[in-house]
Amino acid sequence: MADPRPLPERMRPGVLDDVVGQDHLVGEDGTLRNALDAGHLRSMVFWGPPGTGKTTLARLVARAAGLPFHGLSAVTAGLKDLRAAFAGASPEEPVVIFLDEIHRFNKAQQDALLPVVEAGSVVLIGATTENPSFEINRALLSRVQVYVVKALEAGSIVELLQRAIARCYPALTLSDAAGDLLVSLADGDARRALHLLEAACAAADAAPSAIIETAHVESSLGTAMRAFDRGGDLFYEQISALHKSVRGSDPDASIYWFARMIDGGCDPLYIGRRVVRMASEDLGNADPRALSVAIDACNAFERLGSPEGELALAQAVLYLASAPKSNAAYAAYKAAMDEVRRSGSLDVPMHLRNAPTGMMKSMGFGAGYRYDHDEPQAHARGQRFLPDGVRQRQFYSPKPSGLELKIAERLARLRGGSQ
Repeated sequence: MADPRPLPERMRPGVLDDVVGQDHLVGEDGTLRNALDAGHLRSMVFWGPPGTGKTTLARLVARAAGLPFHGLSAVTAGLKDLRAAFAGASPEEPVVIFLDEIHRFNKAQQDALLPVVEAGSVVLIGATTENPSFEINRALLSRVQVYVVKALEAGSIVELLQRAIARCYPALTLSDAAGDLLVSLADGDARRALHLLEAACAAADAAPSAIIETAHVESSLGTAMRAFDRGGDLFYEQISALHKSVRGSDPDASIYWFARMIDGGCDPLYIGRRVVRMASEDLGNADPRALSVAIDACNAFERLGSPEGELALAQAVLYLASAPKSNAAYAAYKAAMDEVRRSGSLDVPMHLRNAPTGMMKSMGFGAGYRYDHDEPQAHARGQRFLPDGVRQRQFYSPKPSGLELKIAERLARLRGGSQ
């Protein structure tokens, strides 16, 4: 009788030597292997994207150490389940508790692990797709070793696919083109690669065909989304890459990261809002049109929807990446906010106050104010506009880029007193 288990389960490694794509951890000189060989087993957290073998590694560690294994998911488990798992454990008879999605546990739940981890009654193995330094309590984080589990490279995915075919589908052969397509669709996720292979094998068997072709892969696909993880680390890594590519005036990298995020299922309007931010933060008055371009692109997307509206956003991304750059407006805003927080609620100088009533005029409101349009060059040279408690300083320093070059020249004339 054929094994009814899904292919990823049938291919789950039984020993560390069977693990694919994590040589830095379990290879000949891998950090995790070295720790196990030295008998130095401490609590740990595996951090990496989905489908990279974090659960498998946890099971193999427990097996290598010869300790009881209790698997829990922080999505469904609570303190009661946790305490039941380590009931009866002691430093003399420790247990391994594997906590998947450990970042889902709140502070109180994570704190409950501290005493047993500290005492050595429990070897905690957590798994997370999120950055542990953000999601795990500092006290608990200081008691664990963090191991980074990497997305599988193309060669490792191919090796895994060939192993699966040899073991589970020996009558079939994978064409090079189909293998390349599977690698692309897997996007570094071993579990996804094996699920896709299983469906493609079923399609080839039904054809029938002894060779798995791209048509068999394509016929078994739904919509294969790339790794994105809305709200997780990968989300912020990709938007950071997009923002920095725009700031670095690299339109090719900018449009690549834009496409990656769209392909991964990101809300296009989220990208649009970030593009508006880039227009002010990184271009500012070097090219004031950039803000209008970004806002117009968002409006165009709202009017057209998807997929037509993405083109307007792509156009805006390319424009911003190619335009002159200046962070002078951003720096001026930050500097002014710092000054306001430092100096507090200072009074408006009397000459700048409005005086709509006779009483206010008699109190000196507006006295001494010089109307700029009545002055040469429409500028009341020497008039002070900052409160008395704020030292005269220059918040805005235009950069020699784009329109700000002309702005800088004009402000230099006004500030320097030249006509």
